[in-house]
Amino acid sequence: MTENVADSTNIPATREEHRQSLRSVLRHYMFAADHKTIGKQYFFLSLLAVFTAIALSWLMRFHLAWPMARLPWFAKVAPNAAPSGIMTPEYYLSLLTIHGTIMVFFVLTTAPISGFGTYLLPLQVGAPEMAFPSLTRLGFWITCASFVVLLSTFFVPDGPPISGWTAYPPLSALGSDSGPGEALGQTLWIVSLGLFCVGQVLTAINFITTTLDLRAKGMTLARLPITVWTWFVTAVMMLIGFPVLFAAALMLLLDRLGGTNFFVPTGLVVSDTLQHHAGGEPLLWQHLFWFFGHPEVYIAILPALGIISLILPAFARKPLLGEHTMTGCTIAIGTLSFLVWGHHMFVSGMNPFSAMTFSLPTLIITLPSAIAGLLLIGTLYGAKMRFKTAGLFCVAFISVFVTGGLTGFFLAQPSLDSYLHATYFVVGHFHFVMGVAAIFGIFAATYFWFPKMFGRMMSERLGQLHFWPTFIGVYCIFMPMYFLGFAGNVRRYAQFSDDYLLPLMPVHKFITVAALVTGAFQLVFLWNLIWSAVRGERAADNPWGATTLEWSTSSPPAPGNFDVSVVVYRNANAYGPTDDGRDFRAQSEPTGASAISARSGRSRE
Repeated sequence: MTENVADSTNIPATREEHRQSLRSVLRHYMFAADHKTIGKQYFFLSLLAVFTAIALSWLMRFHLAWPMARLPWFAKVAPNAAPSGIMTPEYYLSLLTIHGTIMVFFVLTTAPISGFGTYLLPLQVGAPEMAFPSLTRLGFWITCASFVVLLSTFFVPDGPPISGWTAYPPLSALGSDSGPGEALGQTLWIVSLGLFCVGQVLTAINFITTTLDLRAKGMTLARLPITVWTWFVTAVMMLIGFPVLFAAALMLLLDRLGGTNFFVPTGLVVSDTLQHHAGGEPLLWQHLFWFFGHPEVYIAILPALGIISLILPAFARKPLLGEHTMTGCTIAIGTLSFLVWGHHMFVSGMNPFSAMTFSLPTLIITLPSAIAGLLLIGTLYGAKMRFKTAGLFCVAFISVFVTGGLTGFFLAQPSLDSYLHATYFVVGHFHFVMGVAAIFGIFAATYFWFPKMFGRMMSERLGQLHFWPTFIGVYCIFMPMYFLGFAGNVRRYAQFSDDYLLPLMPVHKFITVAALVTGAFQLVFLWNLIWSAVRGERAADNPWGATTLEWSTSSPPAPGNFDVSVVVYRNANAYGPTDDGRDFRAQSEPTGASAISARSGRSRE
């Protein structure tokens, strides 16, 4: 009887414990305002997004290499997309649309700045938190909602849109008359894009305010780490560019649902139906979209450039060559990126004088980009390189950044771009300079900051197994695309049945095999990430001997980031021999008179 009474009295207590536990979980994850928790949430959202995009790209590549292969399981999963097991051309375009949208927005934009930036910016400027913690939380959940809305297009009756990630009108502005996916699927795509814009504007406001107002004592603008500079410049670009894209998306939505006439011209007949629009201009969308779209290239690449510029010296054990020059290049690239959008429209019937006007700044913007690349190469000269996985991805970044950048000269010339623009040459170019380079920056950041974020080291053996097939694989995938472009292989075709394209099929099969193998090796990275987070070796507070402020606190950092007030005594580029036999000095480490003053201050305390 006594035991029964005891058991009965424990029931309410147990239920209350469960409620308290649930509240704790919700408070910590769902309603967290701590920048470190939200930075991890952004990181894992990007991780989910990138593997989703890889799966879509596998389906596309397999179809391009073997267009008549029947996949019975595919017919069961998506009967409208592959009625007989063979993917329809329209569904290929749907996969292309969602793959591009996910990669550009939810991986290349989200991971480098919203993920690593949210986690590390307060730590690197010596702040306890982001300037607006509630905006940090709100920005993440809006971005997460945007991703869910985008994926929901696979579950609506007409499927995902077929308009590509650029969504050019009038195809994207008309509704179901334009084809499969252009009804509810296209509308959901636009809603997803609008939500993403809102989330990124909130992030940009937070980053700019945190950088300007919450810097630690002694952290002057000249002492800011190069990562902070690139995140700051990127945030300014986001604050300018994303509202323009939001306005364009709203106008497109009004054309589709509100009967307005922004983008659809008079007298347009689609699917034997006269469209009830008048006076719109399809090229207006291109101007608005690419005014955002070309800065978006650098929104993806500048944070990666900053990450590499910070990590490379830590493994080269020497200062970054021309640190302030690199900062100047970052600002120059961010400024010039808003002046070159017209080179995406050379084939739109643009006036030749306008084309030359846009061609000039397109060539000029290559100068700061080239200088940035040369500074990274110069940093390697005479370095005592430690070839850890993060350092290897830094070197690989330089390789793909230069490879992709050199091919930009072709596309900057209107006469050459007129031939190459709609071909696989452009696919290879932007995958190298925007996609692979930014992804390598994300990989380098993951291997470098994983000990700080999770308190454990990633496996170096698995890291090397991941790096080499990935580095070789991306060249096997994207380098042949340049030759396909020279041969006139048109992009966005679902099947290459024309006589002049048939001899190129062996190249496509080679690319497909390389893509399948390279994608499979990303599972090694995923396993390394999961296994190391649970079973990895415990990390020291500063396992790399790095200089920035995040390495002067615990791994992972406690709430509030720092136990004592941070004082900064030098820039983040302090690598080289010291009097005590080391080869670096941390930003928060006093020397000389500063050390004496700091010690006397601690003794008084």
